Amino acid sequence: MLVGIDLGTTNSAVGVWRDGKAELIPNSLSHTLTPSAVSIDPDAGDAVLVGLAARERQSTHPNLTATAFKRYMGSARTVKLGKRDFLPEELSALVLRQLKSDAEAYLGEPVTEAVITVPAYFNDKQRKATRRAGELAGLKVERLLNEPTAAALAYGIHQGEDETRFLVFDLGGGTFDVSILELFEGVIEVRASTGDNRLGGEDFNEVLVEAFRGKVGDAIKPADRENAVLRERLREAAERTRRALTENASATMALTWNDQRLEHEIDADEFGTLAAPLLARLKEPVLRSLRDSDIRPEALQEIVLVGGATRMPVVRKAVTRMFGRFPANAVHPDEAVAIGAAVQAGLKARDAALKEVVLTDVCPYTLGVEVAERGPKGQIRSGLFSPIIERNTVIPASRMERYYTMDERQRSVRMGIYQGESRLVADNIRLGELDIPVPPGKPGEIDVEVRFTYDINGLLEIDVHVPKTGERRELVIVDEDAASAVDFDKRREALAALKQHPRDADANRHALARAARCYENFLGDKRDYVSNITRQFEAVLDRQDPREVEHARAELLKALDGLEGESWL
Repeated sequence: MLVGIDLGTTNSAVGVWRDGKAELIPNSLSHTLTPSAVSIDPDAGDAVLVGLAARERQSTHPNLTATAFKRYMGSARTVKLGKRDFLPEELSALVLRQLKSDAEAYLGEPVTEAVITVPAYFNDKQRKATRRAGELAGLKVERLLNEPTAAALAYGIHQGEDETRFLVFDLGGGTFDVSILELFEGVIEVRASTGDNRLGGEDFNEVLVEAFRGKVGDAIKPADRENAVLRERLREAAERTRRALTENASATMALTWNDQRLEHEIDADEFGTLAAPLLARLKEPVLRSLRDSDIRPEALQEIVLVGGATRMPVVRKAVTRMFGRFPANAVHPDEAVAIGAAVQAGLKARDAALKEVVLTDVCPYTLGVEVAERGPKGQIRSGLFSPIIERNTVIPASRMERYYTMDERQRSVRMGIYQGESRLVADNIRLGELDIPVPPGKPGEIDVEVRFTYDINGLLEIDVHVPKTGERRELVIVDEDAASAVDFDKRREALAALKQHPRDADANRHALARAARCYENFLGDKRDYVSNITRQFEAVLDRQDPREVEHARAELLKALDGLEGESWL
């Protein structure tokens, strides 16, 4: 079975194409969104919690819980949870494994393949890390699909217009993408993709945290500034406040620390002022996408908002100001990418209902080689970037450039392979290198042909040819930081050996984790109240009557909702 997966910074989702439509798959809590959170529970033999139960433990067990790890995909940064260190791709693999398990329970058959979405502006290392995460989870990754393109599939498949141009504005928890697409005669063509991999809802939370710290002053001692528990409580309080400001003109950010209840009232205008630098960063990728696609703003039929962070009124107002009109609400911001991934899974499976749909995509960044040039006084300047495949080239693509030797004593050419937009390779991302021998000859006499071929999955092949000798070298770019096949198998076995709580216990684990967090967040009578209702629920759990447990859990969650408001995804 082939499924589509939106592997998000904040939440993830899995969908399937069947009976002629895209369908999102609920998890064991009956939610279509699963928080991208992982926690280790030492009290249960170092069992792994994934999803809402794990997220609830973030403020109570910060050293055993990880979130927002998608931001570090493709890096060697590790997170220590319990007794072992996890790479971002390994934590992502645990989320993917949970989604795979949920899908199998819902569909009643094994899930072996997946289309997984990635931010359009993910670089080569980040894409390969995402692919490895899928493989670690036991999935064959059929395709990596750009998130705005997935949103376009969700949008375009259900529209009746024969031809339209639209811009997808995708602001998620940790990344920001902009894509301009054309839909005509069953073809969805991506014209341009740009973005910022370090901009998302988490950054808007951070401005609220900093404002809160400034308001409460000495109530938070300098020695506590780097306290992990405090950091996570502030993060959770900021998230709750930001969501409250989506629906209300003002909100109170509050938390309990050192037996004090700390509060700060903030209104929408103040939040807009605090977030102004972030809102300004949204503009440049939009302008770049318009320039690269050579499409004027007035030629766009729709502005489509995708990603949970686009719910913020300050973001919607910023987009409205950019384009002089209101954005469309045709797709669900949290579900569009997963629905699009499911549609792509249907295309891969060659479903008859999708036979007329054709999808094209683009390379979101420039690919090229390192070169040197001779200055007017004969000096040689090296470390320069020569583009071969320009950003926003329709893929699959194959491009060739010709280069020449610079010294008659030269016996080889070393090709450094880079991606980026800077004139200097030092400011771009190095992907690898290739050496090829060349015959002697005067400067500029020996030419070297370099061909880059880039496919829809982000696979880059380099072919270097010296016409005078017929010498040829080929290279398929692989991640130099990737482990060997043997080590990869060991990592997959280690992840598979980690115990996960059974699906039927997830709801109870979530309820207990949330109650534990609430107990720490309140004082006095409210804390005693949480303690009492938790004790009552634990007593019901001990009796092991499924119907009684279900009723008691609903009562516990209702009581917690009354204290702090409803939980969110």
